[in-house]
Amino acid sequence: MEIIKDKEFGGERPLFGTHDLQIENVVIRAGESAIKECRNITAVKCRFEGKYPLWHVAGSEIRECYFAPESRSAIWYSDDMVMTDTVIDAPKFFREMKNLRLERVVLNDADETFWNVDGLELHDVKLHDGTYPFMGSRNIKVYGLESDSKYVFQYVKNVEIHNARIVTKDAFWETENVTIYDSDIDGEYLGWHSKNLRLVNCRIAGTQPLCYAENLVLENCTFAPDADLAFEFSSVEADVVGHIHSVKNPSSGRIVANSYGEIIIDKYIKEPANCKILKRNEI
Repeated sequence: MEIIKDKEFGGERPLFGTHDLQIENVVIRAGESAIKECRNITAVKCRFEGKYPLWHVAGSEIRECYFAPESRSAIWYSDDMVMTDTVIDAPKFFREMKNLRLERVVLNDADETFWNVDGLELHDVKLHDGTYPFMGSRNIKVYGLESDSKYVFQYVKNVEIHNARIVTKDAFWETENVTIYDSDIDGEYLGWHSKNLRLVNCRIAGTQPLCYAENLVLENCTFAPDADLAFEFSSVEADVVGHIHSVKNPSSGRIVANSYGEIIIDKYIKEPANCKILKRNEI
């Protein structure tokens, strides 16, 4: 493998078409597509400032690097990538990719990031700011996530999440086959129009959660005081520890909680309109 150390590159496509290359302490200055149509690339302690630095790269490892705000849309169409201990200050990262793994990565402008990624694994990742991260991605595993980005995990499929702290709104809309364990989700309108959404040992906050959901399951979850008007028009099997402020027009299934503030069943409930709403001491 060729090794390039302690150099700077700029302009258009300075390393185009290279393969079996390791760059160490290299700075990519202003320009476009520095590392494009490449394969088997390793970058260690590098700084990326130019636009679109890693496109169409097959097989890469990025370690202890920094992506400046100017490096927007930096990594697209690049499969089989591992990134560790890296800080990203630019938006629109990671699109149209397969097999992407991140460990201890911080994204400080997560706007429109992780779009249409197939095979995404995150370990101890932090997302800040921006909208619609994870849009349309699939086959995702998450082990430790902190995020305050808006509209996270929309239109995703086949997702498993552990130990996440998510502050957002409109999260997990139009999802399919998503399971969330041991997580804190704080945001309005959680999980609307989802299919096969399962929450285990989770805390749920924010108004009107889990409406229009199909085959919704909650196991040993808790609801914050502002999580009101829950389960409207949903088919649901829910075991909630503690109090639910209000439940409105669930369509079918069973809900168990310690207590309820209000149960609203009105003329707008949808068929089959046979959901059982029980207190734990009534079981």
